[in-house]
Amino acid sequence: MDVIVLVGRILFVLLFLSSAFGHFTKTEGMAGYAESKGVPSPKLATQASGAVQLVAALMVLLGVWADLGALLLVLFLLPTAFLMHPFWKERDPQARQGEMVQFSKDVSLAGAALMFFGLYAGAGSELGLTVTGPLF
Repeated sequence: MDVIVLVGRILFVLLFLSSAFGHFTKTEGMAGYAESKGVPSPKLATQASGAVQLVAALMVLLGVWADLGALLLVLFLLPTAFLMHPFWKERDPQARQGEMVQFSKDVSLAGAALMFFGLYAGAGSELGLTVTGPLF
């Protein structure tokens, strides 16, 4: 079971590691998008959200307080879904569909991160292949 959970952790965090990399290497473009969505201090917000994704993903991947890492991802994903992808505001059908997909992805990933949180907070150090036990 430990190996299955490790493989799941690896697959789960790939998206966040890739996204964090983009937040740091394409900051200007992403900050422009954030600005168009009304995010205050878009460049700082882009870099900060990249840092949260990177730290949280590494925590889950390495099993260093993986429960906290998963909770950080939930706290990142839910506001992102509602602030960055409000599909209900779009009038253009194609833009609306694109935003709906992104919104649904973020909400679904938040659900998966919440399950990871529960798994680690509940099972504790019973799940092997981690550096530390859970924080909660």
